[in-house]
Amino acid sequence: MPKGHGNAIATNKKASHEYFIEDTYEAGIVLQGTEIKSLRAGRVNIKDSHARIDRGEIKLINLHIAEYEQGNRYNHDPTRTRKLLLHRKEIDKLIGLTQQQGYALVPLKIYIKNGFAKVLIGLGRGKKKYDKREDLKRKQMKRDVDRAIKDHMR
Repeated sequence: MPKGHGNAIATNKKASHEYFIEDTYEAGIVLQGTEIKSLRAGRVNIKDSHARIDRGEIKLINLHIAEYEQGNRYNHDPTRTRKLLLHRKEIDKLIGLTQQQGYALVPLKIYIKNGFAKVLIGLGRGKKKYDKREDLKRKQMKRDVDRAIKDHMR
């Protein structure tokens, strides 16, 4: 992942388990006033969300930003569809790539950069069940090796 994304508000840990992430893109999010306040407070859930291309625009679907406590009647709908801001060349490239079988746009991380809310979107290719099992085996073997080295050092 590119550098400069250390101050993450929310990360999607499930994405790396479900998809092979082949490329990442940084996009701005169009938000309302109470949404950014709630986002800065860390009241966001990115786990079940995904991005979709709709009429030449990329939209973030099912991102849950909790209502702002002091928002009164101006509060937002927590799961509304939000538009993402990317350059036209990037959108056109993503349109071509996502039309291939098995590719999806997955939000990986939400963070604040220079005062603006940004989302890191990954172009993911879906993993099969055997790929997921292989990843789990590899992680377990690495854990066992690390544990054995640590015990040996004592």
